[in-house]
Amino acid sequence: MCTGVVDLPRTHKGRGSVTFFEYPHYRLTLPRPFLPPKGYPVEPLTIGDHIRKRRLDLGLKQAEVARQIGVTESTVWNWEHRTEPELRHMPKIIDFLGYVPFECPEDTIGQLHYFKQVKGLSYNRLGKVMGRDPEQLSDWLSGRHKPCCKNIQIIEGFLEQELE
Repeated sequence: MCTGVVDLPRTHKGRGSVTFFEYPHYRLTLPRPFLPPKGYPVEPLTIGDHIRKRRLDLGLKQAEVARQIGVTESTVWNWEHRTEPELRHMPKIIDFLGYVPFECPEDTIGQLHYFKQVKGLSYNRLGKVMGRDPEQLSDWLSGRHKPCCKNIQIIEGFLEQELE
C-alpha cells in the first residue's frame, strides 16, 4: 500500500480541515493499482496461458516450474508461447495449477475425453484401464463412430466408478 501524509496549509478554512488537523495521527492511504507484468494473461485461454499466469502469480521462474512438472525450461517456454503440452504431462500441470484448466462436458463421450485428458492417458492406456479396444475408443472420442446404448452405459459405469 502506498502511504503518505497529505499536508494542507493550516490557514485553510475549508470543509474538513478542522477534523484533519485535530487528528494528525491518521494517514491517508491509497491502495496501489495492480499492474500486471508484461505478457501477464489476465484471461487465460490456452493451457500455456494458465501456466504463465500461475507462474507469475507465484513469482516463479520457468526453470522452477519445469522442475516441478518434470520437463525442461524450454518446454515450459514453448507451452507459454502457444505449443500444447503432451497429454502425459497433464496430471503434473494440473497439480501445478491447482485446478483443471478446462470444463468437464455434460455428455458421456465428452466426460470420457475429459477423463482421458485429466489423467494424461493415451488411447492404449485408457483401453487397458477400461478393458476396451483402443481403436474403438479412438473412434468414439474422435466422433468417427458413436457408441451404442449398451456401450454408453458401460462408459457411464466406468466413469462413476473412477470418479468416486
